[in-house]
Formats: sequence, structure tokens, C-alpha cells
Amino acid sequence: MLPYTSIQEAEAAIGRSLTTAETLWFNYSFNKSDYFLYCHNILFLFLIFSVFPLYYLILEFLFRNSIQPYKIQPKVKFSLSDYFNCYKHVMRMFILVVGPLQLVSYPSVKMIGIRTSLPLPSIWEILAQLVVYFMIEDYGNYWIHRFLHCKWGYEKIHKVHHEYTAPIGFAAPYAHWAEVLILGIPSFVGPAMVPGHMITFWLWIGLRQIEAIETHSGYDLPWTPTKYIPFYGGSDYHDYHHYVGGLSQSNFASVFTYCDYIYGTGKGYRYQKRVLQQLREGLESGGDQNGVPLNISSENLKVD
Repeated sequence: MLPYTSIQEAEAAIGRSLTTAETLWFNYSFNKSDYFLYCHNILFLFLIFSVFPLYYLILEFLFRNSIQPYKIQPKVKFSLSDYFNCYKHVMRMFILVVGPLQLVSYPSVKMIGIRTSLPLPSIWEILAQLVVYFMIEDYGNYWIHRFLHCKWGYEKIHKVHHEYTAPIGFAAPYAHWAEVLILGIPSFVGPAMVPGHMITFWLWIGLRQIEAIETHSGYDLPWTPTKYIPFYGGSDYHDYHHYVGGLSQSNFASVFTYCDYIYGTGKGYRYQKRVLQQLREGLESGGDQNGVPLNISSENLKVD
């Protein structure tokens, strides 16, 4: 809760007039506890899990013909019932695990120094912290993901998430309860190392989940803004990981591709892309390339 009862007190405390954003923040938060503000995450996550996958659902059922060229695994079809069953599982996990975890984790957030006070951070400060959060989470997630693909981790925990060999947006948080808890650790490390404002924390949690929904969408859409982010993996990159499946040792990255490149776990994906490019060139020239039959599709090329 802000230690001011009026805008005049807040302006006197920080030594300048409040910006428009700071005035809006004051009017909304001055009489609300920090715990109440933190628990907004529950509402944000519910809306993200429920609303953002609908974009891809609408494309799938209302614009199927025009969007078909961008579907990564075009032979795979899901019914509305399939989507609904996935969403039910996600909401059950949300009610039983994600929501309660948010409710009880506030003391740790307070301990690391996530603040609700004025002044608000600048846009550049927010962007810099978000980059740090994504980089730290990506590195930690990479190694946890690799552990989950060892025999024990996969059989006991991670195989639930891999039930979708052709992922869909609603399946981004579809996972074993233990995986939900474990993968929450690297998401928390960034804010613990570089604590920021509650607004930055909200943005971090929200953007990370939106990114996960996009990479599980099953569509490689050419107009996706994330295509302009350097070293970004995206839906095609992560879809390959689900397609290979099982005890695959390919494409562990959650957001960026640098860890897979450094540690050699992206070779299968890169090989597949080279072969597909050769096939396309062969089709254009009317002949085979390097002895590879031209009737091989991307769904026949599995390389760990």
C-alpha cells in the first residue's frame, strides 16, 4: 500500500509532479495492499490461459483454408471437443496448483524487493529488466527441460506435456503438477536477481505465458512480431521438439535458441531444415537432391 493519502503528498515525497501513468497508478493502488496487487497475477493468468489461445482457435475453424499453409503439422486435426478437454485440464491445474501457488508465494516476492511504490520505472528500465528476466529464465529452463527428458524425468513427469505431439495454444500450460512447480523456479530467479516494480513483474509473468502459447500454437505465422527478435525460437522451432517427442534430445530452448546451439541440441532441427530446403530446390528444378526422394514431407523427417 502506498504511504501517501493524496497526490499532493506523493508529489512532495518524490519531489516532482506525477506523470499521467503515475497518477493512474496512485488512484488505483493507494488504498490497496501489496498482497492484493500481487494477487492480480491470478486474474491475469486466468485471462491469458483462456483468451489468447482463442486467436489460434478462431484461425483454425473460421479461416482454415487461408491459414492452412502456415500450419506446421497440417495432417493433424483437432475437434472443438479436443480443445475443450485440454482447456479443462489446464483450468483444473490452474485451480489446484497455479492459483494456490500465487496465493502463498507473496512473502518470497516481498522478500526479494518487488515494490509497488512511486515513482514508476521508466519504459527503458522495464524493457531492460524484462530482457534480463527472459535471458535468465531461458537458461534455467533449458537445463531443467533437459533433465525432464532423461528417462526418469520424462516417464514420471514430462510425458504429460508431450501427450500433444502436435501442440496447440491451450496446451502451453498443459503439464504434470510437478512440472508446473519446477518450471516456476527459473521464472522467479530473474526478478530475485534484478527486482523491479510490481508492474514489471505483471508484465513478465504475462508476456512469458503469451510467448509459451505462441510457441505451442501449431502455426508459423509470417506476421508474428516475435520473428524480428534475434535468436528467438518460435512455434516452428518448438513444434519440432514436440513432433520428435519421447526421449528426444532436440530443441530444449523455451524462448531463445542460443543454448541449443552452444550445447549441440539443435542439430536435428537444423538438419531437417537443410533437407527440406534441398527438397524444395529439387522440386523447383524437377529432380532429386543428394539422393533424397522428393516425396518426403517434413512429417517424415525425425532426427534427435
